[in-house]
Amino acid sequence: MDSAARDIAEVPAVEIINTAAVHLMSAAAVQCGLAEDQPADLDEARKLIHALAGLVTAAAPEIGDHHARPLRDGLRSLQLAFREASVIPDPPGQGPGEKFTGPVS
Repeated sequence: MDSAARDIAEVPAVEIINTAAVHLMSAAAVQCGLAEDQPADLDEARKLIHALAGLVTAAAPEIGDHHARPLRDGLRSLQLAFREASVIPDPPGQGPGEKFTGPVS
């Protein structure tokens, strides 16, 4: 346990935040149906995108625009992919993560 704690202590926070965000993005992309031969599960995608939006919004002031901008771009792409995959689109401002980002169109 001490070895693992030492290892994680050496990793900058921005790297841990980016890694978590990339995992959320990848999972959300799969659940939006963007992976080959994988059916969409929009309920799961909604949860992942919402969590990603919260993380990116909360972390942006801490990690700086240089690191936050690509995360915001990826988040926006997922929000648009979700909207495209939805049979019944959410009203503007009520899609996944839009509570944090504002309406995406």
